[in-house]
Amino acid sequence: MDSAKEEIKSRLAVEDVVGQYVELKRSGRTLKGHSPWGVDKTPSFMVSPEKGIWHDFSANKGGDIFTFVMEVEGIGFKEAMEKLAAQAGVDLTKYSGGDKKLTNRKLRAKEALKLATKYYQACLVRDRSVCEYVFYKRNLNRGTVGEFQIGYSPASGKALKQVLEKRGFTEQELDDAGLLNRFRNDLFKNRMMVPFIDTTGNVIGFTARVLDKSEPKYLNTPETILFNKSRYIFGLYQAKESIRRNGYVVIVEGNMDVISSHQAGVKEAVATSGTAMTEQHLKALSNLTSDIRLAYDGDAAGVKATERAIMLAGDLGINLTVISDYHGAKDPDELIQKDPSLWQEAVKNKIPAVDWLLAKYEEHLDLREAPDKKQYSDVALKLLSYIKDEVERAAYEAKIAKKLEVDTSVLHEKGDRLNKKLEQSAHRKFLKKPKTTAVPDHIKKMELSLLALKAFAGLSDLKIPLDLPSDSAELDELELIFNRDHENIKDPDYQKEATELLSRYNKAIKQQKIKELNQKLAELDEDCEEYDSIIREITDLQKT
Repeated sequence: MDSAKEEIKSRLAVEDVVGQYVELKRSGRTLKGHSPWGVDKTPSFMVSPEKGIWHDFSANKGGDIFTFVMEVEGIGFKEAMEKLAAQAGVDLTKYSGGDKKLTNRKLRAKEALKLATKYYQACLVRDRSVCEYVFYKRNLNRGTVGEFQIGYSPASGKALKQVLEKRGFTEQELDDAGLLNRFRNDLFKNRMMVPFIDTTGNVIGFTARVLDKSEPKYLNTPETILFNKSRYIFGLYQAKESIRRNGYVVIVEGNMDVISSHQAGVKEAVATSGTAMTEQHLKALSNLTSDIRLAYDGDAAGVKATERAIMLAGDLGINLTVISDYHGAKDPDELIQKDPSLWQEAVKNKIPAVDWLLAKYEEHLDLREAPDKKQYSDVALKLLSYIKDEVERAAYEAKIAKKLEVDTSVLHEKGDRLNKKLEQSAHRKFLKKPKTTAVPDHIKKMELSLLALKAFAGLSDLKIPLDLPSDSAELDELELIFNRDHENIKDPDYQKEATELLSRYNKAIKQQKIKELNQKLAELDEDCEEYDSIIREITDLQKT
């Protein structure tokens, strides 16, 4: 697909693609703007039309139009390729080689789903009783129905199939689209239809709600060549602009909660669409914002979902908060029906997810009783194991110890025993993964500046343990960094700058190494041989 990528890049200017998300202003040979991730106070986002690249100095990200769309939309390369190809008017089927057959199947499935959506919308407006359900019982207005492309599937078991077959679609193509049941008839019958729309605006499936009390209440498109429930986030297509603009996202439990929330003016709401939250969901949302708020029910299922979310987020280094005050309503949709302004107010009142979860357990446990204290400490220590920041974890330890009326040392001892037990059983997925240490942002920025000096300041003999990239795009990005670092400096002394920066870099590397060794030390038994070895290594580093 390299030729397709180059063809797209030749048709789309980087400033035009970026300009859809960032307001850019000319600054010499480059363009400047504010970070789309909202992490800068002064413009730190630069675009080089000449090189076809961008770099965000505040978020420490950069690349070409494909990496930009992937980062800002929270999508993978294939989705970014499809989105940009559509903008550029490039037919990807001409470049797909061995994947041409699958690509054509996907295109036909998308076409079938697009027509199905229009057919369902037409069926909705023709049926008075369905309109009464949608507009009066569900209290949705015309704007919301149009925005989410809501429709109705007729009660006849073959209505949609007959319409699409007349349009030239085969039974296999309709099956690829997830529109048929095991009897090869319409999967959806007599239901309010809400399309699943991907981040590029294509319909990839449906969630369908019954109009009466029959079961199942909701029926979703099965896994298809287009739809993957572990990755799909309902409402993200409609929400992403508001998420970027306002800097937060609200994850609710149900698809109808999302729709009601958008109608109530809280357009940052999304849902994981009938499945438990996954790492893919969190990663995609964290690409758009670091402020992720959960709005789950306070029942047992909601508590378990929050607990799982905290564990996933902890592994990814993401902090979660919870929206908890529903003013007596059981969920966001019920609260919105009561008073939309109360939901708008509730979204602003967030609390740390760990605090919310501990409070929920406290509601059902008597912390004066020893068995309940044990249960509470089990849950609390499990949650604390996912908190990466030492200061934050220590603050929670002190708070929990006070509630249990014990010394923090008791919690530490129990925590050590639980961790050893978990390590021995190794039944949790994250314990089986090899631990990787990400390079901290401040060190990464110094590395890029040093590499830029090495490449473009005539300091090829600069003694840093980093090799210059061979990729031309990465070298172009280094040049952008070099120009930005020195644009306001008259007669810069590159050698002096490099020496001072290298000194700070080496010091930061040493401090980071000591931090990592201390973290490793905390996981070891004092009697093991490696423990003494790490102590000596830390001591040697501190002396240098």
